Formats: sequence, C-alpha cells, structure tokens
Amino acid sequence: MDTTTLPPPAFTPFTPADGFDTDVIVIGLGPAGGTAALALATYGIRVHAVSLFPWVANGPRAHITNQRAVEVLRDLGVEREARRYATPWDQMGDTLFTTSLAGEEIVRLQTWGTGDRRYGDYLQGSPCTMLDIPQPLMEPVLIKSAAERGAIISFHTEYLSHEQDSEGVTVLFRDVRTGQTFSQRARYLLGFDGARSKVAEDIGLPFEGELARAGTNYILFNADLSRYVAHRPSILHWIYNSKAGFGEIGMGLLRAIKPWHQWIAGWGFDMADGVPDLPDDVVKDRIRMLVGDDDLDIEIVSRSVWYVNQQHATNYQVGRVFCGGDAVHRHPPSSGLGSNTSMQDAFNLAWKVAYVVKGHAGAGLLDSYTPERMPVGRQIVARANQSRKDYAGLREWLATDSDDPVRDGLAKLKEASPEGVALRERLYEALELKNTEFNAHGVELNQRYESAAVVPDTTVGPEEWPHHPELYLQATTRPGAKLPHAWLVGPDGCRLSTLDVVGKGKVTLLTGIAGAAWKRAAQKLDLPFLRTVVVGEPGTIDPYGNWHRVREVHEAGAILVRPDGYVAWRHSGAVWDDDRALTELQAALGSVLAQDTDRSARDTEGPAYSTRAVPIAVPQAGPGDGTDRENTSTEEALR
Repeated sequence: MDTTTLPPPAFTPFTPADGFDTDVIVIGLGPAGGTAALALATYGIRVHAVSLFPWVANGPRAHITNQRAVEVLRDLGVEREARRYATPWDQMGDTLFTTSLAGEEIVRLQTWGTGDRRYGDYLQGSPCTMLDIPQPLMEPVLIKSAAERGAIISFHTEYLSHEQDSEGVTVLFRDVRTGQTFSQRARYLLGFDGARSKVAEDIGLPFEGELARAGTNYILFNADLSRYVAHRPSILHWIYNSKAGFGEIGMGLLRAIKPWHQWIAGWGFDMADGVPDLPDDVVKDRIRMLVGDDDLDIEIVSRSVWYVNQQHATNYQVGRVFCGGDAVHRHPPSSGLGSNTSMQDAFNLAWKVAYVVKGHAGAGLLDSYTPERMPVGRQIVARANQSRKDYAGLREWLATDSDDPVRDGLAKLKEASPEGVALRERLYEALELKNTEFNAHGVELNQRYESAAVVPDTTVGPEEWPHHPELYLQATTRPGAKLPHAWLVGPDGCRLSTLDVVGKGKVTLLTGIAGAAWKRAAQKLDLPFLRTVVVGEPGTIDPYGNWHRVREVHEAGAILVRPDGYVAWRHSGAVWDDDRALTELQAALGSVLAQDTDRSARDTEGPAYSTRAVPIAVPQAGPGDGTDRENTSTEEALR
C-alpha cells in the first residue's frame, strides 16, 4: 500500500481555545491506560489516549481479575459487560498439582476464594466476585466504553517525547502509518506504557530491583481438554515433570484461556543457554507430555518468551507527568496481581486529575499519588516473586538423585513408613503456604493509604491485625482503608452495596439518621462534587444491620469517602450542632482536596469539556451465582 496517498493525520480533536488540545493525554491502552481513559471520560474530562500498537494485546497475558478490580469496573459501569467475556468465579479453581492432566494427582488446592474455607470471606468482602478475563478481552471493554463517553482513542500512534512547563505538557507523537509527527498540548500526561516505559525513562523515575532474573516459555494452543478438567474445573494446573521442571517453580503449567479448548503451556528455561528453539514437533511433544495424552490433537497459535522481573519505581510522578501500571511495577504473574494493581493505579489517579482540572481540588492533591500507590507497587512486586519461591516446598518429595525424580519420589511419598509420613506432612505444610498466592484476600483488599489526601483518626491507636494480613481482609472505616462492603436495601427492595452508593466521581458524606447536622452542613456547602448518603433513610436502609456492624462510628458521626471508594476522613463521635458539623466537614474537605472549599462552592465556568459526567446504573450481582440484574433506580435515589 502506498502510504504517501494517505491524508495527514487529524489528531487535533479539540479546538484549543483555552490553549490546550485536550486536558489529559494517556500513553498506553492496556488495563491501566484503558481504565484511566474510561474514568476520565466518565468524569467529564477531555482525554486523548494513544497506543503504539494497531489494536489490543496480542496474547492472553494478564487474566486473574480480583474483587477490587471488579469493583473498579462496577463503579465505572462496565462490570456487566466484562462478565460476558470472563470465566466465572466458580470455574476458576481447584488448582491441581499432578504428574499430568491424565496422570496421578499429588495434591489440590481450592483457589481464588472458591473453597469451603474461604468462600464466605470473599462474599463478605465485596459485592463482586473474582473473574478470569484474559487481557485481549478486558481491554476492548475499557476502550470501547471510554470512546462511547467521549475519549479520543488513537492506535498506531507512537509517543516520542514531551516537554512540560508550569502550565501544561507538550507531547510529540508519530503516526506509525505515515511517519508524520505532530504535537499536542495537554494539562497532564499519564504514562501507562508498560514495562519498557519511555515516559518513565524520560522523566527519570528511580527504580529498585532487577530485571530478567529468570525466563519462561509460553505456548498458546488450541486443544479440547474438557475430558480432563470439566469435572474438576480450574484455570491453572501445575505439572510435575522432569522435562518441564527447570527454575524456582520447577513445574510445567497448563493455563485455561477459553475453557476448555484454548490453553497456554508454560515451562522455565535456562537463560544462560539463550532463547530456546521451539519447533512445532518439540512443542507438541511437550504439551502432550504435560497433558498425558500422546495422541492429543493440537493447534499451535503462538509462541512467546517472557522474563521474571523484580523491580519497582520509588517515585511515580514528576511535575505534570505521572506513570502507573507495569511502567512502575514489574513482576511475574504469580499471585495474579499485575493488571489488578495497574487498574487501581489508574483509578486512584484519574479522580484526582479530574478534580484538579475541574477546579474542585488544588494541585497539591496530585502529590498524594506516589505516597498512596508506590507502597502497593512495592508490596505486590515482592509478593509475586516470593510466590514463585514458595513452590520449593512442594518439590521436596522429588527424588532429585534419580533418573526419574517423579516416579521414585512418588514411591517414597506413598510409603507406609515414618519417612513417608514426614514427606506427606511437609507436602501439606508447603501446600498451606501457597494460600499466600492463591487465597491472598488481604493482599488484594487490605491496602492502607497514607498521604495528605487522608486525614488520620487521632482518636484511635495504631491498627492491630489479629489475623494474617495477607490472607484475610480486615474491613474497617479507618481513614486510608477501602470503605467496607455491606448490603443495604434500595428503594425498589433490592440489595445494593455500600460501595454502590459512593464513588461515581463524587466525594460522599456517609452518616446515619441521627446525623442531621452533617446533612445540613453538606447542604450549606452546596458543593457540586459532594453527595450525602444517610443510611437508614428510604433508598439506603440497613435492615440486616450490616452497616451498623462495620461502620465503627456513632450513628451521628460521619465518614467522608473519596471517589475511588477509600475513606478520606471520619468523625467517630456524635455531632448534634450544625456549626460544629460545618466546621469539621469544611476542614476535612479542605485538607483532603488541598483547597479551601469556599473557592469551589459553586460551579464555575471552566474548560469546554468534551464529555459530561455519565450516570451509571449499577448492576447488582447475586452472591456467588454469577448473575446480575440492572438496578435502574439506584442512581435516581442518589441524585
């Protein structure tokens, strides 16, 4: 095709009457960039999101979607659509450790909260179940919805460089199809451009850790394996086999992509020998060995090699430029934390940028991004790499000095002898440790933010953790924690979560029937971004007493919840006086938003936004049944 006949690119989608082509430029359209574009467009911010590539991810990549990430989808109104493409929660896990899919099982682990021991914990922790959504199916949901709400989406568009000043950022692009370069002027630049982030490099973000400390082969293939797994559904199967046992995991992997007909086979390789040659006959023999079926009909779709990283940035922002996602935390897929953390980075940042652009908050609010998200990135990089190392105990029964370690190791493991007993005891101890990877509810939901956008509750001491903080969610209304989920009942008699009555781009003041002084204080401030929810009033009643049990404040107290669902401030004691409530609330808002609320007490004429805030009807999911229904009256009740 003769590209010289193509017209010049028209990447100036907004009239720069205010000196800006757009408010925010997002580089990268993976889970983080897609979430950022969707959230900003939903909040009514002009956003231009670009990708170097012609379309979405070209391989399954990330897939585990934990409850917090699904809550983000729920808040942005796309949970229902995402569920259409997902493997549902109840099929995600009896994770096998076996000699092959057709061979002898060694142990199983009930994973991702699906087991009898943890099922109730997960149901109590969130209105959303976990899902398994491969990245090529997640990204279109985010991108399509962002475009529908006004975001400008550009593929085949390469970020080259930027220059920032006190007022904005000028970004230089190249149209990959024509080679032509062009620039745009924006207020802020968000770099969600992956593990080789040029944006992070350009702003000189500091990193700790190492890259490429181990290598793994991944083969995407089609084969009908339903007869081996449909009766014991799981998305992950670990295979003990001496030919697929290299590295710190030391097992082969079969991962379901489209149950039960599309799969990934994975195994480690020695990087000292270079990138392995993987001809079709070798790959098919290896897959048949992992499955345990010498006659299996296999269609190879693609091959890839990836490397185990253990690196995180210690700062996520410089001036008007911010980075998130894989650009700042680089780690293996163990524990399933990558895309989930990336989406939460974007969700944390988007509302802050939106509030500053709209004048609802001072620029100082943006300084809270690194202090809140960097500790999370550091934690999940460490957790993912530790999860790989924790497989060592599951291999201790192997007879490493034998020509067939699995065969001879199994013989010892099954002995009716003191040695056999000891091996079995150690194996079950090692299996229990793997809960820190596969049932790590606390890792996924126990984040605690400390920043200027959180006002500590000085009436209580340091938080205590009676249960394992990585395994178990500890729900609390302490500032810096995610608002606890509790089922309320809406105006139509259907259940709605406490998470459904907050968020949607607004700061929410939560109080009880006795908190009339707080309600009047909010009415007096009359802020366009502040919503008041009185639990107990029609539309948000608490007949189960669920909120009463978890709120940790007096009914005449108050909890201030940020648009991302995190508690910003609370007043635990009762307040009956209107003047005191007004003073307390105004001070809290001013502190959290880095701006005197008097300056934003009325809507002011600002930028000509390309979109407006989009009302979202929240799908209500039944607990554990994978079904949902549209609760169209919830949004009306909250207006």
